[in-house]
Amino acid sequence: MDPDILRRLRENDPTLTSLNLYRNQLGSEGAAAIADALKQNRTLANLILERNQLGVEGAAAIADALKQNRTLTVLNLEANQIEDKGAAAIADALKQNRTLTRLYMGSNQIGHEGAA
Repeated sequence: MDPDILRRLRENDPTLTSLNLYRNQLGSEGAAAIADALKQNRTLANLILERNQLGVEGAAAIADALKQNRTLTVLNLEANQIEDKGAAAIADALKQNRTLTRLYMGSNQIGHEGAA
């Protein structure tokens, strides 16, 4: 993960409103770093994390950030090996987050329990 991107997220760089990290193999550690920055960020509106192997732990980290972040309106988590537990964490976070208007989670391993 590029440290400059994380710094810009944390410092609320007003020019950074959209971030596309499609297919970068971030994994759960990368997701945790992004989630940490998102907790402080007040400018990013669009975040694409599609195909990054985030898994359940990465989804949980992003979910935790969504509880605090109030600017993100679009989040793409497609094809990230997110299972029921990760989907449930995201759903729980959305009970507190009122700014996210579009969430993409297709092509994950979410079953009935995660969709409930």
